[in-house]
Amino acid sequence: MHILLAEDEAQLSRVLKLAMEKSGYTVDAAADGQQAVDLAKKNAYDVMIFDIMMPKKTGLEALREIRATGDRTYVMMLTAMTEVDDKVTGLDAGADDYMTKPFSLKELLARLRSLERRNEELDDDVLSFGDLTVDTNEQTLESNNSISLTSKESRLLQYLILNANKQLSSDDLLNHTWDDDDESADAEDVWFTISYLRRKLSSVGSTVTISGEKDGPFTITA
Repeated sequence: MHILLAEDEAQLSRVLKLAMEKSGYTVDAAADGQQAVDLAKKNAYDVMIFDIMMPKKTGLEALREIRATGDRTYVMMLTAMTEVDDKVTGLDAGADDYMTKPFSLKELLARLRSLERRNEELDDDVLSFGDLTVDTNEQTLESNNSISLTSKESRLLQYLILNANKQLSSDDLLNHTWDDDDESADAEDVWFTISYLRRKLSSVGSTVTISGEKDGPFTITA
């Protein structure tokens, strides 16, 4: 998993980053709320971990700004605050979970493993993006008319939409939309699937576009 860690306490940030990297995760560290916002706009993450009290922008301010872009990445808040109202404020701002400092590193890693298992399959959903409606249950794409999608096309389009306006590499798309047992899949398979999706977007008359050349990166925009 690719994780964004926003924590301004340098020593704690180093400890958490090292522990998560030893567990096999890729971690980008931000030292303040503005840097977290900038990284979230640029990169696709599986999990974001935000301290609440940070310079430039608080974790709550950063979270609200990120959620306003339509980003639905799972967010966990870290806070030294113990008042129920503070936790409620975080959840209302768009957080999915929180941990109160001091917390157990083992518990944090256990929660990440749980999220990793959950992320192995994208949630079935009906997504709206621009003039598109994508039903991942029925595997259909609809705009001025509708067309069927393959399972791979549906998963790939869903991941692109959930990370709209971000540059996604072929490896990003392979890791998140191809099954682990499909070891033969490579960048060529991504390119073919992107090409078929572009044709289908055109066939339903959508103005949504997937930009990028054969080797990526790819970006979906409305």
